Amino acid sequence: MAREFTIYDDQQVAQRLGRELPSWEFKDGWIRRQYKTGGWPYTLMLVNAIGYIAEAAFHHPDLNVSWAEVHVKLMTHAAKGITDNDFELAKRIEAMAIWLPDDSEALDGFEKGMKKKWIR
Repeated sequence: MAREFTIYDDQQVAQRLGRELPSWEFKDGWIRRQYKTGGWPYTLMLVNAIGYIAEAAFHHPDLNVSWAEVHVKLMTHAAKGITDNDFELAKRIEAMAIWLPDDSEALDGFEKGMKKKWIR
């Protein structure tokens, strides 16, 4: 039995991105985000983390990976459009990708002692 999806139109996608994922954009039928990293090791860590989340969600983004960048594109292929699956996975990726412990947390976080930004 085929799964049914609610497909969002362009205006609905733009509104939701503005409200829920302001760092993401809608282009050519995909929701997208470019993450700039501090270099190759950070890029690999980010790609692996995205891969884990995507596999756990059983919803897989298209990734374009280079030395200090990861480009993420989401669209529900089975629906041929943007669905709740895309927004939910994008939110999980975003939360994971930009998280670092702040000064009030017990965790040190490598960012506290480094000048480079983990993700931009």
